Amino acid sequence: MSFEAQRQQFATEGYAVFDRALQGPALDLLRAECQRFVAREDARLDALGVEVDGITHRGRRYFAGECQRERPALRTVLYGSVMADICRATLGPDAYFFYDQFVVKGPDNGMAFSWHQDSGYMAHNGGPPDHLPYLTCWCPLDDATVENGTVRLLPFSKVPESRDAILPHERDPASRDLVATWNGPDDGVVVEVPAGSVVAFSSRLLHATGGNRTPKLRRVYLMQYSALPILDPGVGHLRRNAVPLVRDGRQVTLG
Repeated sequence: MSFEAQRQQFATEGYAVFDRALQGPALDLLRAECQRFVAREDARLDALGVEVDGITHRGRRYFAGECQRERPALRTVLYGSVMADICRATLGPDAYFFYDQFVVKGPDNGMAFSWHQDSGYMAHNGGPPDHLPYLTCWCPLDDATVENGTVRLLPFSKVPESRDAILPHERDPASRDLVATWNGPDDGVVVEVPAGSVVAFSSRLLHATGGNRTPKLRRVYLMQYSALPILDPGVGHLRRNAVPLVRDGRQVTLG
């Protein structure tokens, strides 16, 4: 798919796929750092004396965030020319780095992740409920397949109301996921892509991931960007990060 076709698909359906966007040293770096952050999460659970904290479940599903603050080498990917190009094709002429996270499903019984909008998590976790849609870039570090729990997407044409609004979400008491509630299709577009690809989608796009039924970890690096800095409601403090990557179409921060 051409760059212009990717731009058009994102504008109309809320997502675009950039095949094998991150390869070579970039992919090697992400794989090496991922293992470090799984170990960090296990140590954190040990310190808390728990097996589950938030939506992280030991051995089954890990969410490790704000990784670039601990490992600045990750900024070579986050602020690199590949991600700048993807931001220009999706967000437009202005983009700020917002958040990064490793998401890892354990082998054999790695947990699924329920249908949701990323904006739903933002609003339910104290963020501004009226924020502009931001960009999630989902980069698998292993070939993403149905068997290891790849991402499924519901394009805006399938759920038109998701384009313009954050849908109601309810907390699942077992998984602790926020689950979007709506009346519509539940199959979605299954995205199977090779390692290093970037699946870019709007924070309002409904998406979910399946369970990992393979004997290996399923590793993903998640990168998020916004067209404007995101501020906490009421106090106006910066939420997460707002590092300018693209301004007026020109890359201004280099990895």
